[in-house]
Amino acid sequence: MTAASIPATLPLFPELDRLLVEVLRSLAPAEWEKPTLAPAWTVREVALHLLDGSLRSLSMLRDGHFAGPGPASGEYADVVRYLNELNNSWVRTGQRLSPAVLTWLLELVGPAYNNFLASLDPAAPAAFSVAWAGEAESTNHFHVAREYTEKWHHQQQIRQAVGQEAPLFDPLLYRPFLATCLQALPHHYRAVVAPTGTVVRFHVTGEGGGTWFLLRAESGWVLRQNYEAEPVAAAIELPGEVAWRLFTNSLPPAEAAGCVVLQGPPALTAPVYSLLTVMA
Repeated sequence: MTAASIPATLPLFPELDRLLVEVLRSLAPAEWEKPTLAPAWTVREVALHLLDGSLRSLSMLRDGHFAGPGPASGEYADVVRYLNELNNSWVRTGQRLSPAVLTWLLELVGPAYNNFLASLDPAAPAAFSVAWAGEAESTNHFHVAREYTEKWHHQQQIRQAVGQEAPLFDPLLYRPFLATCLQALPHHYRAVVAPTGTVVRFHVTGEGGGTWFLLRAESGWVLRQNYEAEPVAAAIELPGEVAWRLFTNSLPPAEAAGCVVLQGPPALTAPVYSLLTVMA
């Protein structure tokens, strides 16, 4: 049995960018103002946030330009508050941009941002760790995959609002998103007590889905891609169209309960409802 690896997402960014520009150019004026699953943000404001993510990364990580003070501390809550304020201040300023200018800027910045990601040594330490996976230090390879999940799920929020979700459910794009998000499972289950050898199966249905296994080893929980022994102690099945929303704080647990199929002890299945793979 081998550990579930973090997928290679770098080659997927240009296609994700192409699809983003394509969907934005297809929107009627009224569609830009539709509400999305991102709390209090319209389609236009989610697009602004996507632009901010690329510009901010280039400014800070490529150019070394950090404007203003950072978070009050390295504590998770302080980092989240800091990121929320950064995000909201940009969206307020971005109200001055027309949809046409915003789309143009997204198309312009995409290649520069992707070239910067490609310049990073995949094995070197990233500037920022993937905190939602419980890591104090992450490789650039994981950092890039985390960035992919950000770009994927915000674009899907736009697409969900305007009824154009299907392109991002392509297995080539959706499965790497899922595989990256599920890297959070060992950290998320860290307080769950179970005998060594306990296995929980996670299955996402649909063409872009897949199956992962969480194994309780002596050192803690470990995520696996393959598991041949039977039986598993618990099983969780998520519809493909629901999984991304659950992982990105876009699906209330009460609504998720009507979609998720659980088998086994609640202590081994209930944590899936609070799995979170975004910071803010």
